[in-house]
Amino acid sequence: MHHRTSWLDPVFEGLSWIGGQGFVWLAIAAVLALLWRRPWLFFEVALADLAGQLISLGLKQGIGRERPNVAYAEPKPLVHAPHDGSFPSGHATVSFACATVLSLYVPRAAPAFFVLAAAIAWSRVYVGVHWPLDVLGGAVLGVLVATALLTLLEALRRSRRAPTAD
Repeated sequence: MHHRTSWLDPVFEGLSWIGGQGFVWLAIAAVLALLWRRPWLFFEVALADLAGQLISLGLKQGIGRERPNVAYAEPKPLVHAPHDGSFPSGHATVSFACATVLSLYVPRAAPAFFVLAAAIAWSRVYVGVHWPLDVLGGAVLGVLVATALLTLLEALRRSRRAPTAD
């Protein structure tokens, strides 16, 4: 592809790999949860990861957009190309959902979280398994998933603290 530079291939292949299933985000959350002794932090990131994966998978199956490697024989993808639909990117959805949750708790690291999320998302275009709109849609979806999840969790916390009328 015209957007590839051979010396960057391993970088984007690596980013694509660490973004799979959200493992990099779970690792970051696990380290922070252990260091700060806040296990709920890991739980919230894991929920964002799971919700992002399930919602993006459901949308992929419903939308069924063809992947670039199916639409064009060349260039070949640099990584294994999934057989499900292309829109939205699951890597982008999960990365932006997890980055959003982590940014709430570590605001100083928010730029780094979102740069990593964007790099993982772009890696899917670079390696040839997603269109740019797939990762843009996944990024927006990820932020929406995290925002909805955080809103729901805050409402649950408030309802637990609310005094009961006896």
